[in-house]
Amino acid sequence: MNRKITIIGAGSVGASIAYTAVVKGVASEIVLIDINKDKTLGEAMDIRQGIPFCTPCDIYAGDYPDAEGSDIVVITSGIPRKPGQSRIDLTQTNVNIIKDIAKNIVPYAKDALYVIVSNPVDIMTYVFTKVSGIPEERVFGSGTLLDTSRLRSSLADHLAVSQKSIHAYVLGEHGDSSFVPWSIAQVGCVNLVDYKNKFSCKDQKEFDFDKQEIETYMKKSGGMIIQRKGATFYAIAISVCHLLECIFSQSNTAMTVSSMMHGEYGIEDVCLSIPFIVGPDGICGKILPDLTQEEIEKLHNSANMLKSVIAQIEI
Repeated sequence: MNRKITIIGAGSVGASIAYTAVVKGVASEIVLIDINKDKTLGEAMDIRQGIPFCTPCDIYAGDYPDAEGSDIVVITSGIPRKPGQSRIDLTQTNVNIIKDIAKNIVPYAKDALYVIVSNPVDIMTYVFTKVSGIPEERVFGSGTLLDTSRLRSSLADHLAVSQKSIHAYVLGEHGDSSFVPWSIAQVGCVNLVDYKNKFSCKDQKEFDFDKQEIETYMKKSGGMIIQRKGATFYAIAISVCHLLECIFSQSNTAMTVSSMMHGEYGIEDVCLSIPFIVGPDGICGKILPDLTQEEIEKLHNSANMLKSVIAQIEI
């Protein structure tokens, strides 16, 4: 089956997504686009030379017209924060970049789904939704997909079970105001808060279930990786490729991607993560779990923090 993906941004994240997509056989054609033409060509050549050992895929460096016919466009472009640069200044710079990308890519890929990975991802998703003219259901950000993966990875290690047996999510902003709704978090079919009384595995580690400690690790582990190696890109690449596989699978999947809110939990006109249902045509529904009042307040706090940033930028 022909599956075409365009990846805009050939930095560490974009190149890692392209590499992972080829190894996993996600697409039959991948276009890499970046302002740095030489690096883009080098990344495409490097990955292409390993394809004889993978599912066949035509990967190459291109430009916006080459995106025509894409099923999915993944946007990773943006710049990291510089010393002395405020969060708002950084956000405005990346907003300007994504507005320019929207202007250039949409004429060639009007019918594609758009996955926004550029940070701050919730703001970038909001801006692209507003300026691109692409229907809302076909634009969504990677949101707290990676945060959710980090959470499940940590819990699975402690409980000595497969991560697939951990049903826990991170909601809200992909950032400091994100949170774990523990009231709906489960291992198997048992609430995680009650796991000591209702769940046991001979290989599990002894640990005190400190919810705040677990959330802090989930939020800070990315920074720990950056401190040690300078950047994070493998886990987000795997997360995004999982999202791409789910889209191409033709089945609807609940995932914590970032999309526009329209009154859910009393929140309007901001993009953040709740369990949206993603299918081959984009966002096709949502799951609204019964959150506690405290959890709803945390979701509102996340929305308000994002809105305060949106109010200070020029779209």
